[in-house]
Amino acid sequence: MKLGRLNHIGVATPSIEESVRYYRDVMGATSFHKPFDLEAQGVKVCFVDTPGLDGTKGTQIELIEPLGPDSPIAKFLEKNPAGAQHHVCYEVEDIEDARKWFEELGKRILGPTRIGAHGTPIFFLHPKDMMGQLTEIMETPKENAHWSN
Repeated sequence: MKLGRLNHIGVATPSIEESVRYYRDVMGATSFHKPFDLEAQGVKVCFVDTPGLDGTKGTQIELIEPLGPDSPIAKFLEKNPAGAQHHVCYEVEDIEDARKWFEELGKRILGPTRIGAHGTPIFFLHPKDMMGQLTEIMETPKENAHWSN
């Protein structure tokens, strides 16, 4: 089993609208996807596309805003009221192979495999097992749905 490319960096924010302005006006981003609710995870999501310097597809920024006070992101924002990096996400070819591999390594998996914002299976690894970083593992999207506008 090997990790694929860094797919996205999740950034928790109290306001997707304000964060979109920041990425547009300060960081120069020009490609934003329409925000959508991911109720199963208690968040609103908006992807920001970043182009690679050589014209290839870059890494996405996943802006995540809590849908309500019970959202895990709401709790995260209590400690980081201005917003902050929440997680990194790596692609794998087969989510079940990856899950077994991390389990064999003794890494703690947080919850069941479920469908993530890209419409593909995901799971999260405990930050204490991943050098302090909450890590999302996702099966590579077949159609890269959130890369097309």
